[in-house]
Amino acid sequence: MCDYRGKVMLIVNVASFCGNTPQYEGLQNLYKTYGTQGLEVLGFPTNEFGEQEPGTSQEIKDFCENTYKVEFPMFEKVLVNGTNAHPIYKWLKGQGPAFSADIEWNFAKFLVGRNGKVVKRYLDSVQPESTEVVDDIKAELAKR
Repeated sequence: MCDYRGKVMLIVNVASFCGNTPQYEGLQNLYKTYGTQGLEVLGFPTNEFGEQEPGTSQEIKDFCENTYKVEFPMFEKVLVNGTNAHPIYKWLKGQGPAFSADIEWNFAKFLVGRNGKVVKRYLDSVQPESTEVVDDIKAELAKR
C-alpha cells in the first residue's frame, strides 16, 4: 500500500457475478476522470458473498478488462470479514466505529484521504458516480 501514499483511494470489494457488477463501469469512469488528479481505485475480489467471484485471478482480470475495460489495479481474491479477513480490510474497519461493521455485500466502498485516514464508507448500493461519492472524492483531491 506504500505505492499509494499521498493518493486518494477508493477501495472496493468486487465480484464478477453480482447484481452490482455493472458498478465496474462507474469505478472505471472515476479512475479515468480523476486518476491524473491523484485518485486510485483499488479492486479486491471476494467470493465471500453468494460465491459470486469463483474465478481465478486471471479469469477475474480478463473479465474486468474485456467486459468493463477496467484499468485500475485489481488485487488477488481476499476475505473482507472475520478473523481471516485481509489485513487491508482489518485496517479499514479498525479506523473507528463508523467503519467497523462487517461488510454486507459486494461493492462496498471505502474512501481514504491523501493523509491515509478513512474518510467515508459507502454501502454496496451507493453507485460509484453518485453525487455523494464524486463530491467526497473531489473534496479529498482538493486537499494537499
